[in-house]
Amino acid sequence: MKIDNLTIDIFPDRQAMGGQAAADVSAAIRELLGRKAEIGMIFAAAPSQNEFLSALTADSSIPWNRINAFHMDEYIGLSPDAPQGFGNFLKERLFDRVPFKEVFYIPKETDDPRSACDAYARLLAGKGVDIVCMGIGENGHIAFNDPHVADFNDPLPVKVVDLDPQCRAQQVHDGCFATLADVPAQAFTLTIPVLMSAPYTFCIVPALTKAEAVRNTLYAPVCEKYPSTILRRKAHARLYLDTDSASLLNNHTI
Repeated sequence: MKIDNLTIDIFPDRQAMGGQAAADVSAAIRELLGRKAEIGMIFAAAPSQNEFLSALTADSSIPWNRINAFHMDEYIGLSPDAPQGFGNFLKERLFDRVPFKEVFYIPKETDDPRSACDAYARLLAGKGVDIVCMGIGENGHIAFNDPHVADFNDPLPVKVVDLDPQCRAQQVHDGCFATLADVPAQAFTLTIPVLMSAPYTFCIVPALTKAEAVRNTLYAPVCEKYPSTILRRKAHARLYLDTDSASLLNNHTI
């Protein structure tokens, strides 16, 4: 199925979805490395990515030592070893499991958030972004570009944002925090122009809790009120769904 530029694949379960997404990402990696010495990849950190990350790290055909890795967002104010930190999430499930050329972490603690944003932006610009592996939030956010801060023409590559209540509540629903009060109110995020700058975009979105966001992604007007709708304008973008996340789509089929 295709809507505008976005190709949509629907799978019977999360395992099949994650496995195919990993196979497609692996193929894109090998294609890019056939003409480049190294590439840059950006990863999302969320339980929705678990099956995909597990399948990707199991792929022995990937030359990880030619890949520079980034993550797309991070809470501000967590302790460096907090398990909820997105860098720590990816370290456990991806960054420590395969031998990347380099891994670049967004800091969780800093006295100068603006300088931290600028430093990460310089790393992204210097290493380049070739593949983005992402999800979609319950409120339609991509990374932490919630509707109230999303900007399709954002002049900043990396910025500090205030997280909206639905976004923070999702972190409780996902089991990452015990209560809403535990969820940080601010975070770093890569902005939408950076996320859309990669030649290849793979978006992995399972679960019933994401069904409304998926429906909006595909049928709502392309605008910042629904940040993930920008995917419909992106060449070489692919959306991977399971039957739960696709349950509100018109005439959806596997």
